[in-house]
Amino acid sequence: MTDWSAFLAELPGIAAITHPAQLKLKSRDFFWYSPVLAEQLKGKVGDVVLTPRNEDEVRRIAAACARWKLPLTVRGGGTGNYGQCVPLEGGVILETTALDRVLAIEPGRARVQTGCKIAAVEEEARRHGQSLLMWPSTKRLATIGGFIAGGFSGIGSIRHGILKDKGNVTRIRVMTVEEHPRIIELLDADIQKVHHAFGTNGIILDLDVALAPAVEWRHVIALFDSYADALRFSVAACTPALDLFLLTTVDRRFARFYRALGEHFPDGKDAVFAMAAPESCADFAMLAARHGGRIALDLTEPELDARHLLPAYECAYNHTTLQALKVDRGWTYLQLAYPDPFDIALVERQMARLGDELYMHHEFAKAYGDYRAFALPLLKWSSRDRLYEVIRSFEAEDVLVFDPHVYTIEEGGMKEIDQAQIEFKRIADPQGLMNPGKTLGWPPRK
Repeated sequence: MTDWSAFLAELPGIAAITHPAQLKLKSRDFFWYSPVLAEQLKGKVGDVVLTPRNEDEVRRIAAACARWKLPLTVRGGGTGNYGQCVPLEGGVILETTALDRVLAIEPGRARVQTGCKIAAVEEEARRHGQSLLMWPSTKRLATIGGFIAGGFSGIGSIRHGILKDKGNVTRIRVMTVEEHPRIIELLDADIQKVHHAFGTNGIILDLDVALAPAVEWRHVIALFDSYADALRFSVAACTPALDLFLLTTVDRRFARFYRALGEHFPDGKDAVFAMAAPESCADFAMLAARHGGRIALDLTEPELDARHLLPAYECAYNHTTLQALKVDRGWTYLQLAYPDPFDIALVERQMARLGDELYMHHEFAKAYGDYRAFALPLLKWSSRDRLYEVIRSFEAEDVLVFDPHVYTIEEGGMKEIDQAQIEFKRIADPQGLMNPGKTLGWPPRK
């Protein structure tokens, strides 16, 4: 048994939470989107939450965890979907939200501390006439370090690719979890050692992310008579000739989850949500018309705020799931990547086969330089057996499933162990204390 009073006595001056209700809150993320994870992660709670205010306090926490051999789980804004910040073995939760400084804004680059809210980074960048390349739909709450540790792509990916693409993240500083913690700086390709590693192999302290000149994006909704028409339009819109920051299709059955949009997304019409540069809006509208669509909304974000309307990015990616669950908790979701070339007829067959059990939703983005079609459809929850029957049906059609109903890195992603990340864990976390149980490439703690 750990003597937590004695442990905390070694860390005077560092903010600590031990109240059970607050511990429960700080031990959760959005894993409840998945009924499978909701059951598996039920009751998993940390023993103490520590919120360091500076690098020295992070160092003291890391050293104490190494001395005491305590599990250490790093937490940002808690907006992940796979239980990344849920402590499977209890122990210490290190909350990064007080490490929230924008350290520098330079042409084409921002240097920020790990706990900085993405919205705050974007706001500061825009004061310098620049903007982040991409962000999650949860940008108002998510931290930049959490996005790098658990994210893949997001709003902006149709223009700038995924986080792994060269140049999007150029530097990450991490602290090791040892009795005498060290600082390791990773540059360029080496950042992949900790990107999307779920915080299992080093405490991210600060990082450099690329910036682009700021654009006053217009938030656009285009309506179509069929989902296939919306997809055909979206495929045609995947061209450098249109300057887009977001391109999302949702089928008409989502309209009941977006009642605040009213006539802008009525029943009986399939929708495309987009963020378009002002100079591309006319061409965007003409292309939509050629595919049988019409523009139902075209406003800037301040104009949307004034009318109490959601921005397009909160109608996209996994915010679609959130909007649905606010209305009906009987849904869950899948994450899919469609093979090239994208076959719209395949989507039509899938929708016909699954009927009202599945509401279709696609995201169009670049990955490794090429346009790709991804999907985050809603799936009516009935049982785990049925969930995996549906998953197998997609896999049989060569659709890659990134399973959002598991909490390990490998099972949810490419289904293989990233040996570079495991090798780096041997250096940065030699005792295997960080977020234990979240990677299959590291032996279980005894």
